[in-house]
Amino acid sequence: MSYVNRHLIHQINQSARLITKKANEQLEPFGLFSSQWTILYCLRTIGPMTQKEIWSYLNVEAPTVTRTIKRLEENGWIQREQGEDKREKLVVLTHEAEKKYDEINVKMLEFEEQLLAEYEDKEKEAFSHFLKLFLNKG
Repeated sequence: MSYVNRHLIHQINQSARLITKKANEQLEPFGLFSSQWTILYCLRTIGPMTQKEIWSYLNVEAPTVTRTIKRLEENGWIQREQGEDKREKLVVLTHEAEKKYDEINVKMLEFEEQLLAEYEDKEKEAFSHFLKLFLNKG
């Protein structure tokens, strides 16, 4: 059984790396990487968030999110605004990012559709269910 476990974890890791590599290829024309797109997607889907909320939600180390946010800010994708609490800074999409978001999102939706085109909806739902269980244990 330990072989099956190790093999499964290895396959999940390799799959994540492949998806990241292919996503980076799709995002290159926009000057973005998948780690940056993930943050932009979160902000657009969830709304303004603190850095802590971002790294907690994404399960990524704080220094990694800090570096990514800094680069996004330098490139005009995001800005920091005062939150309700004076000590709190919210990360928000800039007006320019809002304008570009839909074009990037269409490209990524096409990419995702192409990546998963061979699979039946039942297979995708079963896999999604497995991943939710897996993530909820973490």
